Amino acid sequence: MTSSENDLWKKSATDVVSLLKNKEISPEDALNSNLKRIEETHNSINAVITVCEDRARKQIKNLNTINKDHPGYLHGLPVVIKDLTNVKDVRTTYGSQIYENNIPESSDFLVERIEQMGGIIIGKTNTPEFGAGSQTFNKVFGATPNPWNLDYTAGGSSGGTASALASGAAWLGTGSDLGGSLRNPASFCGVVGLRPTAGTIAHGPQNLPFNGLSVDGPMARTVEDIALFLDTMSGLDSRDPLSVNAPQKSYQKALNENVPKLNIGISDDYGFLACAPEVREAINKAEKFLLDMGHNVERVCPDLSNAEETFQILRAHMLATDKRELYSLHKNIMKEDLRLNIEKGLALTEEQISKAQLSRGELVKNTNDFFEKYDLFISPASMVSPFSIKEHWPKKVENTSFDNYVSWLMTAAAISLTGCPSLAVPCVKTENNLPIGIQIVAKRRNESLLVSFGNAFQKYTNNYNITPIEPG
Repeated sequence: MTSSENDLWKKSATDVVSLLKNKEISPEDALNSNLKRIEETHNSINAVITVCEDRARKQIKNLNTINKDHPGYLHGLPVVIKDLTNVKDVRTTYGSQIYENNIPESSDFLVERIEQMGGIIIGKTNTPEFGAGSQTFNKVFGATPNPWNLDYTAGGSSGGTASALASGAAWLGTGSDLGGSLRNPASFCGVVGLRPTAGTIAHGPQNLPFNGLSVDGPMARTVEDIALFLDTMSGLDSRDPLSVNAPQKSYQKALNENVPKLNIGISDDYGFLACAPEVREAINKAEKFLLDMGHNVERVCPDLSNAEETFQILRAHMLATDKRELYSLHKNIMKEDLRLNIEKGLALTEEQISKAQLSRGELVKNTNDFFEKYDLFISPASMVSPFSIKEHWPKKVENTSFDNYVSWLMTAAAISLTGCPSLAVPCVKTENNLPIGIQIVAKRRNESLLVSFGNAFQKYTNNYNITPIEPG
């Protein structure tokens, strides 16, 4: 391997794609560099748990060039896929012993799209069982720690992708987000993650095709790389009933447009949630950054006060509907948290479900009203900084105690209910050098504003490393 290949993993995805496009390096060079870095970091972080080298090399030989002029074309860049998403002929376990030896015969629509756009699938990233959990841990592959400090969690459930990105074992990776499963790990690992509006990124087939509460999204080291990957992933797929056309203007083009003076609402706790002191301080720092950038900033937020009860019910109902048959066959194999969530959903009454649906409608109306006056809303991506990998979930924040692993996620989960896109971006580091991110929220279908503002914020704060860190 050449010295240039050795250094490739340190570069941004955007830079590597440029090198590939200009034929300064080959897809084989990028693949070899990526494989070497995965091997170097695997024993420490256990992030890329299944590597499909032979398949990747076959992909390179048959690289799809139909879309080579598309702004999101990747020109042979290796990409990692969260292990909740099917990749044809690649072991896909969903983090569950039930599917420990599962080899899908077809790929998810999203994977097909990435491959059509010149991406090379190099491997699968770790996730908790069926994406349910505050830690990225399962009985098939074990735990994925935070590469900044291996004693701390990478978060869940897209912790495998986040950890791989931060340590240089990936340039781009997919995540999924129900109640913060993408934003939380991005915040903990000092990378960037986007939960898009439902339908922006097509995926499936799935049991609940009209479910917009859980979505797939891009994860990367920088907002610039997010814009690139979002151009890759977005676009109409008629097989997904929520799917919409990509915008006429590419996200990469929107990225570099001047951001006007904006009206921004900001909150650390939504007026009713707990928030760790170091996270409150991060929001204070973010507020100062925003004012220094010339924006109008006000301590205000949409009314999200009914969010927790609503989310807990709708999440449990969704899990019970989706996993009912699996539960009946394999409940003794499922981890306790997942089993209890499904059982909670099965026990819900029609009145409870109806009330939650109406409550979600109110939350949507409240955010619509908010965005009539404000361009963006900023809050913590997580109410805590990274916690010990030995801790199942944070049991207490300030004076609030949690008896389940969902309640502490509500800064992110409340936004999920609104259907608004949300971008997790690094903001500060704790005294022990662990990242804390913020989430930037825009009105639905306004991902272009998110990436342009997020890019400006990241450049202004300079609080990111394009060069990945060494795990330890």
